[in-house]
Amino acid sequence: MAGTYTPVSLNVEVTGEKLDLVTILADQRQMLAITARGITDDQARERTTASDFTLGALIKHVATVIRDNVSMLQARDENSALDMSELEEAFTFGPDQSIEYWLGELGAAGDALEEYIASVDLDDMIPQPTAPWEPERVWMTARQVLLHLLREIAHHSGHADIIRETLDGQTTMAAIWTPPAGE
Repeated sequence: MAGTYTPVSLNVEVTGEKLDLVTILADQRQMLAITARGITDDQARERTTASDFTLGALIKHVATVIRDNVSMLQARDENSALDMSELEEAFTFGPDQSIEYWLGELGAAGDALEEYIASVDLDDMIPQPTAPWEPERVWMTARQVLLHLLREIAHHSGHADIIRETLDGQTTMAAIWTPPAGE
């Protein structure tokens, strides 16, 4: 697919609309990972903006959201409810957590997402968990869920870019054109 910012390699064989979805989702995850290139765990915990988010917390949050969405998509649980305490935990990046670990989780979650996309009919109707902001059960197509997930990843990637630039001046777009150390 033309129009990606990063060279992406996919772990599934898909065509058409699924190829477009898998590619742009992989590109956005890669953009987020590039944002964290070369930072330390201490930097990943540093709050640099008015937001309570740190770079590490954003990456952990996105990895968790992808995993949770794949689980929700697969389970199709008509009785599920969002656990707000789990959501709160996904927004923290504690002293015992490492950026390397969460980047690995982001990659693994992306692989699981790609495998799911390859296996699903995008028109399948998926029950969404109820939440404080959505107390009634809503059903969405798998496609709608995936597009919402794309929006979530892109939103947080932009937020992460601002945090990184405030941290040390590095922008994600500049980092794309600068190979990692050792390459």
